[in-house]
Parts: sequence; C-alpha cells; structure tokens
Amino acid sequence: MLSPLPRLAAVALVGVDLANAAYSIATVADIKKTSADIAFDMMQYYKGNLTGQTPGILPGPPPAGDYYWWEAGAMWGALIDYWRFTGDASYNDVITQALLWQVGPGQDYMPLNVTASLGNDDQGFWGMTAMTAAENNFPNPPADQPQWLGLAQAVFNTQANPDRHDKTCNGGLRWQIPPLNNGYNYKNSIANGCFFNLGARLARYTGNKTYADWAETTWDWMRGVGLMDDNYSIHDGAHVETNCTDINNAQFSYNSGVFVLGAAHMYNYTDGSPVWKDRLDKLLNATLVRFFPDNIAFEPACEDQMSCTTDMLSFKGYVHRWLSITTQIAPHTAPVILPVLKTSAEAAVQTCTGEQNGRMCGFSWKKKKYDGSHGVGQQMNVLGAVSSLLIEQPGKAPVTNSTGGTSKGNPNAGSQSDSFTHDKPVTTADKAGAGIVTFLLAASTLGTFVWMGIGK
Repeated sequence: MLSPLPRLAAVALVGVDLANAAYSIATVADIKKTSADIAFDMMQYYKGNLTGQTPGILPGPPPAGDYYWWEAGAMWGALIDYWRFTGDASYNDVITQALLWQVGPGQDYMPLNVTASLGNDDQGFWGMTAMTAAENNFPNPPADQPQWLGLAQAVFNTQANPDRHDKTCNGGLRWQIPPLNNGYNYKNSIANGCFFNLGARLARYTGNKTYADWAETTWDWMRGVGLMDDNYSIHDGAHVETNCTDINNAQFSYNSGVFVLGAAHMYNYTDGSPVWKDRLDKLLNATLVRFFPDNIAFEPACEDQMSCTTDMLSFKGYVHRWLSITTQIAPHTAPVILPVLKTSAEAAVQTCTGEQNGRMCGFSWKKKKYDGSHGVGQQMNVLGAVSSLLIEQPGKAPVTNSTGGTSKGNPNAGSQSDSFTHDKPVTTADKAGAGIVTFLLAASTLGTFVWMGIGK
C-alpha cells in the first residue's frame, strides 16, 4: 500500500486575497474563519436538533421541504471533512447524533421512513460518510452503538448481496432498492459509483481483498455496459428492459468524482499498479476537462440554463473534496489537481455576498458573483472548496487500520438487513424509469432539459 502524501511544497493553496469578496482565503487562519462562517450559515437550514424534529435529516422530502434523505447524509460527510481540515469540533455532537439516528433497524442506513424512495445511491452516500468518519478518526460512538467502520461495512455488504445483483445488463446495481419503487428498472452510474468507491476505500482501510475484487468487478461492469466509455466520460444510466442499451448520456460531476476517488484508492491499495494509474489518470483528466473549464467547477448538464435540481446544486462540493483527498491517496496527482482546486475555490468565495447577511453563497462560480441561488447545496459546495484548501496541512491524510485507525469493524454487518425480496416487482405500467438526476434532452432549439421526474 502506498504511503499518502502529507504535504506538497510545490503548490501553495493559501495566499489568495479577494478584495471584492465577503470572505478571504489569503491565509490558513482566513480559510478556517471563512469555512466556519460558511458552515454556520449552512447549518441554519438544519432543524433536526430542534424539539419535535427528526435528527439527521434536512427539511423534506418534497413537498414537505426541498431536500431528500441522501443529501443530509452527504452534508454530514462534508462537516466531518470540515472538522478534519480545520480542527473545529463545534458540530461533532450533532454529526454523531445524526449518523446514529438514521442507521435504521438493521444498522445499515435503510431506515423505514425512506423506503418509498430508497436508492442504492442514497444508502451509499450515508455509507461513504460513515467511511469518512472511520478514515478521519472522527470520535467513535459509545461502545453500545454501531461503529463507523461497521456501518460502512453494513452498507457495502447489503449492496454486495446477490439479491442486489441480477442478470439484467450482465450485472450492476439498480438505482432503487425496493422492487416496488419507481426507478427500480434503471441501472445508474451513481449507485454503482458509490458501491465502487466504498469497496475501494474498505479495501485500503482493511486490506481485505474481497472489497477490492468487488471494486474491480464494478469498474469492469461500468466499462462493459458502456456507462463509462472509452473517453472516460461517465453517463447517467440505462434501463433493464433494453439490456441497458438505451444509455442516457447526461453527465454529472459527482459521477466522475466518486469514481476518481475510488480509482485513487485502488491505485493505492495495489501499491501503484500501472493498470490503476492509467485508469485514474485518464479518468481524472476527463473529469477536469469536462467539469472544470477555466479551472472553475461547472455543472454542464444544467448550469447554463439554471435547470439544476436541488440535488444537482450540491455536486461541486463533493467533487472538490474527493479530488483533494485523491492528492493524498495518489500523490502523483497533486500537481495536476491542486492548482485547479485553488482557482475554483477563489471563484467560489466570490459568490458569497448574497441575501440579508451579505455572505450567502451562490451556485454559478464562473460568474464570480452572487447569482441569487442559495441553499444547503450551495453552502456545502463552497464549504468543500474552501476547507479542502487545507488538505496539505500535516496529519490530514486518511488513515487505515494499520496506520492509526481506531474505528471498529464488523465484517458480518448488514447480515440481518431487509432484502425486500418479499416485494412484488413493478409492472411495465409502473416503470417510470429514471435516475436521481436523470433527464433527457428535449427536441428544442434551445436544448431544454426535460426531467423524467419520479419523485427524486
């Protein structure tokens, strides 16, 4: 296993003073202060710690509020990284309460109240956050509670269960978990990307080859079915009725980002395998070219038309964080990635001049000014971009169980989980067919995007 890079002297990520912005990222202290303010404003949307509210979730899902269950899981991951990068433990108790409250009866992040829209990607985001907690040595829960590593293993084990991998499309995870859910007939990149990412990270953390084998299998399936093409573009998904030949070519930054981080972990786990280096480098290059024009994070599928859904408004921050961590896991990528992230973060903070407090962050960073779009995702994006500028600070590399990791695992976690095999498969009439971010290009001269909306 390769040693992570604790510090890269060749690229300085601090020293940027933005005279026209509400925030400065000129020094380490500035970055920490800016990150703290952005995190505080983001947490004003969270009500789960108030009397009568449900811990762990954001207001929603629609129509009760804007946010689906998965985005809260992603937010806690962003705050764990915020704690790791800045040392600010202000939200640690809230994070712990949230992550434990939402584990569900099987302690596998399948709570009963989200079954009607429970996807492998949703469960996967919560599992990746638990993995982030383990890798960062986030304070462990009480001994009588499920542990971070065990929770990540539970999610992985449920998704590796043969019940989740049928013969349609020659394998691969479906988008939805319960067969009765709309979208069960769709196999998409983000569901398989979360599974790949989690398997690769578990392989590095534990040294267990079984996780790596699953990651290899998932990568091969993505390439074989065509969801990851020869140019390393990652397409959204396809339907089982066509044997996944009706590929939806929509591309989203988090699909590429989740695979980049997973590929970096496979590169590290295999001690710098030339095969995984080639895969990582080509995918990374394709990601930067498509999603960082002019070195600024951009969501090409929806940003220019501002047709992004609430989900899509949160993708940039994940990619920033995942790419920054990639530089630690695969150090040769740092000279390529870090200058891009620096430029992108500079643009991001210039959008944080909005609303009554004069510092809410916008979405379209290339405009370098507030664009009127605000919410959890917009704050989380900039939080990820700014806080991850501290990735070069000593002691920020993810740990393993042989390099100081303290989280306890449970290889059998998830064994008592609900397989949903008692549910009847959906009929043709029930199949609306879509992914969390799936849409089609409408036949108009403006290229308007039409959503295949099925409740997510």
